[in-house]
Amino acid sequence: MSTLSDQLLKMERHNSIFESAVRALPLPVCAAFGDAVRPQPVAFAASGRVLGTRDGEQVAASFPHSVQASGNAVLAAAGVNRAAPRGKRVAVLFSGGPAAGGHNVVCGLKRVLGPDNTLFGVRPGPKGLIKGQLFEITEADIDRVINTGGFDFLGTDRTKIKTDAQFAYVKETCLKNSIDAIVVIGGDDSNTNAAVLAEFLFKGVKADGSGVQVIGVPKTIDGDLQIGDLLPISFGFDTATKIYGEMVGNILQDTRSSLKYWHFIKLMGRSASHVTMEVALQTKPAITLVSEEIAEKKQSLAAIVEEIAQAVAVRVGKGINHGVVLIPEGVIEFIPEMNALIAELNDVLAHHAAEFAAAADKAAFVAGRLTRGNARLLASLPAYVVRMLLADRDSHGNLQVSLIPTEQLLVDMVKARLQEIDADIPFAAHCHFLGYEGRCGAPTLFDAAYTYNLGLTAGSLILDGRTGYMATVTDLDRGGEPRAIPLTGLLNIERRHGKDEFVIEKALVKMDSPAMQYLLSRRAAWAAEDLFCSPGPRQLWGPAARQMPISVALNSGAQSLEFRIG
Repeated sequence: MSTLSDQLLKMERHNSIFESAVRALPLPVCAAFGDAVRPQPVAFAASGRVLGTRDGEQVAASFPHSVQASGNAVLAAAGVNRAAPRGKRVAVLFSGGPAAGGHNVVCGLKRVLGPDNTLFGVRPGPKGLIKGQLFEITEADIDRVINTGGFDFLGTDRTKIKTDAQFAYVKETCLKNSIDAIVVIGGDDSNTNAAVLAEFLFKGVKADGSGVQVIGVPKTIDGDLQIGDLLPISFGFDTATKIYGEMVGNILQDTRSSLKYWHFIKLMGRSASHVTMEVALQTKPAITLVSEEIAEKKQSLAAIVEEIAQAVAVRVGKGINHGVVLIPEGVIEFIPEMNALIAELNDVLAHHAAEFAAAADKAAFVAGRLTRGNARLLASLPAYVVRMLLADRDSHGNLQVSLIPTEQLLVDMVKARLQEIDADIPFAAHCHFLGYEGRCGAPTLFDAAYTYNLGLTAGSLILDGRTGYMATVTDLDRGGEPRAIPLTGLLNIERRHGKDEFVIEKALVKMDSPAMQYLLSRRAAWAAEDLFCSPGPRQLWGPAARQMPISVALNSGAQSLEFRIG
């Protein structure tokens, strides 16, 4: 009989009681694939739906091979692919920030490719593709990682493949390892890079003049990679928002228990407020800021502060000295005057990088190159905000908004405003930033099933000879349908690093969406009194296991919160 010590030792290296149980959890699959363990690859055919953007002409000129091959047509499953080739050598990589469910994409990919094809993992991310760091993924690997974790099996990084030298190294990696196809699992920027790679590798890579296929898979906890009914949500969003929802629900119950604190909670989601809105729908807090609403109303920082301060004062008048404020991570970029400042800062930093790096007083250096109004605004901000506004941009040229303590800025300004309104108003606040806690937890049943089916779809696209597409699964409340979206049909031109670049446009919260309209209809009631609820922990089995994101259910017109795949 084993001792407790023996049992504890066996739990190390991802073998907790929970992890061991979830590996055996059966996954539902779309009917098109048949069996979950021995899925059949599907063939694809044009659905009759063609995508295009405002910059379609420029896209066609820069991506001629991809546009000509796909016609920017959306593909739908067209039965079992009984002529699927053998001997394919496929590489898969994670790109960008981690998200729960990534492992299941790899598992679905491996399963649908079957024993007659070979799957290689790339470590870590695009950088590993450049360096040629590949290894063969086995069935034992799949059994070990299925239904667990985020991206730790392969690791990830944020390298963007864009220089001639980098493209040459990728081509060399493909030739050296006889790679026939690459699967890029990532967000909007990563799938943009997949589109660029698909065009570059379209032909002339191998000795016979043929190319290497590239397929993208939509990942981001931010939820800002959405394409209407074709892509209702990216994977990782459901897991992250349920983790955040549990934490916010716990804090809401604490506020009702201690009766004296306001909690300002910043939630990850740099460019859109989907995460914040979903968590609000799950928990019903007193105040929810929505970046897109602030931009549409052209609310100033002072106006936002006034709105929060008045809500605090009204609740105090009812004897409620507590509450929760939800804040989107990237809200500062949506406040009109801050947006103008950040845009000018980005240009200054892009065009004077060497001089800025050498400057002793960086704030003064930048201020001297700003317009008068923006220089004045920069000078009015607390030093802890200015430092972060001048911090290094990320690899895609974005301001690292997660580093800006917006929640502390709002607390300080609300406190000052309340003193002006009435010095006797009680106001004690705590700040939180929920971000990394939600990115790599064990996937919810929704994300576990969704990602597995995305992997099956990506593998089927490769076996069907397709390239330059993003895998997707639609009709999530009606059994699920594998589809494919042409990447070139999503590209627009955007200003990055001080120059125009092709990008997949981020999907922001729409003010007229059913989810936003529902939030607006209830927000005043949630502010007036405690109507919060606790969604509890994420479940892989149990009463809430099959709940899809509330915002997805509302926006897709679902009749209930239950997702149905298979």
